Amino acid sequence: MMLLTAGTRGDVEPFAALARRAAASGHEVRLGVPDDSGAELAGIDAVSLDLRFQGLVPGPSTRPWAVVRALRDARPGLRRLFAAGVRETLAFAPDVVVHHPLLLSAPLVADALGIPRVLVELSPVATPTAAFPAAGGPTATRDLGRANRWTYAVPRAGARLLQPDAARAAALLPGGTAPAARSSSRAVLMAVSPQLLPRPADWPERVHLTGAWFDDASSEALAPDVAAFLRDGRHLVASFGSMAGGDAARRAQVVVAAARAHGLRAVLLTGWGGMALPEALRAPDVLALRSAPLRPLLAAADVVLHHGGAGTTHAVARAGVPSVVVPFAADQPFWAGRLHRLGISAAPVPPRRLRVGTLVPAITDALGRRSRAAVVAAAMRTEDGVGRAVDVIAGLEPLPEDPRGAAPLGWAGAP
Repeated sequence: MMLLTAGTRGDVEPFAALARRAAASGHEVRLGVPDDSGAELAGIDAVSLDLRFQGLVPGPSTRPWAVVRALRDARPGLRRLFAAGVRETLAFAPDVVVHHPLLLSAPLVADALGIPRVLVELSPVATPTAAFPAAGGPTATRDLGRANRWTYAVPRAGARLLQPDAARAAALLPGGTAPAARSSSRAVLMAVSPQLLPRPADWPERVHLTGAWFDDASSEALAPDVAAFLRDGRHLVASFGSMAGGDAARRAQVVVAAARAHGLRAVLLTGWGGMALPEALRAPDVLALRSAPLRPLLAAADVVLHHGGAGTTHAVARAGVPSVVVPFAADQPFWAGRLHRLGISAAPVPPRRLRVGTLVPAITDALGRRSRAAVVAAAMRTEDGVGRAVDVIAGLEPLPEDPRGAAPLGWAGAP
């Protein structure tokens, strides 16, 4: 089983959980990952996909075409990613390829090897539905009814820009050319909790809403000084993940001031530069860390301020902690809206409105939603998303010699 993922920590940790569970179930597994995710990969047969994503992540813009432009500008690095995906898969010679939508070369190598592939969606971007718009599309927070299906053309448009770059990876295939047609994915694994996103009636049967993928056997623990800080009083956790750009020091000042207004200590996860703690702001009630294991950090938190990435959204909701979401780009506005409608988050706060006067009442609102957050979390903890995913993959039958349903070469994310 070859697993291929691309993106930041939130894109890698679910695949790492899948790799561990599949290996524990007796499968031979290799995981291809970017070089700088920060995810814990101990005990996993992991290989590099020859790309660092820091610097490729778009800045704080919710405009979908900003993401498209960022992908265009990232082309040299993504060409290496596509080539590495092909190279590492050929070297491993698996019986199935399981891949992130951005691995546009995955269909090429799967068809060249004559093996099935499985698409993984961490947010709904590739499987159209009338139930809700595409995460990351131009109307991610607005229900357009039947027209929701058309919003899924936006992610596909971004991928079309990169198709010539993916096609170049075909030079590494046996014979040096791409297959004439692409087989459809045998299954789509929607690694999303049905508590946050109920299954639409118009999804095909081969789309499996598995629940989010977590590694509950992980032994990641907090450093002693961090654990001691958390024991000393009620606290707020703030993280903007891989988001950067803008005035990082000002963001930290706003977060600390808003936390103090509620008598909360502040834990700032600075990530790739979303926040920066000025010397003047350092005090016994503030702890700044580049990163930390999220599950134990959230266990005793009163409220979380985050960017709304799919991974963080699921981790916070599963921990039963109410939140305030500051969505920057991509799928983040989508998840921010979902959490608010579920009653476990305050109304989203756009980055341009991140001020003390805005954040203080938002935190007050969120703190009043703890009971509802506990109910949602209890239901999420009954899910075994990664176990369900392993079962689906293990149940796939080999491709027939002449696979039907072949499609013209296109986006790897197309189900």
